[in-house]
Amino acid sequence: MITQKITPSIWVETTDAKAVADYYLSIFKDGKLKEHHKYTNPPEAGGGDFETAVIEIAGMELSILAAGPFQKFNESVSLVINTKDQDETDYYWYALTKNGGQESSCGWCKDKYGLSWQVVPVEYFSLINSDDPMIKEKAMKNTMLQKKIILAELK
Repeated sequence: MITQKITPSIWVETTDAKAVADYYLSIFKDGKLKEHHKYTNPPEAGGGDFETAVIEIAGMELSILAAGPFQKFNESVSLVINTKDQDETDYYWYALTKNGGQESSCGWCKDKYGLSWQVVPVEYFSLINSDDPMIKEKAMKNTMLQKKIILAELK
C-alpha cells in the first residue's frame, strides 16, 4: 500500500525490478521491499514483460518501473543523500560508485543503473552558506576541485 503523497519513480533499463530493489536495499540498510509485481503487456501494447517494485529507503518510498531500455536517466532529476559525517559520506559514495557506478564532481555520482546522486555531509551546507566570506569562498572553491566531498579539505 502506497502511503507517501508524492513518490519518486525511476524507470530502469532492465525488466528485473526485484534485482534493482535488492541493489538499493543492499545500500540503504534500513530499507524494505514494500511491493513487487510482474506484468505482461497485451499484444496491442507491444507485448513484453515488465516489473514494478516499491521500496522504502531512508524513510522515503521509491517506485521502480523495470520496463526495458525505452527511457534513459539524465542529471536533471537526481536524489540527494544528506549524510551525518565523512564516514557516512564515504560509505554511500563507495556503495553507489562500485560495480559500474561513476564518479562525477562536487559530490555527484551515478549508480550502476545510471541514477544520479549527490552525497553531501550536512556540515557542507553550513560551510558554503557561512556568513564568513573566507570560509564560504574556500569551501566553494575546493568543492569545484573534488569528486567526493571531503570536508577536511573545505574547512
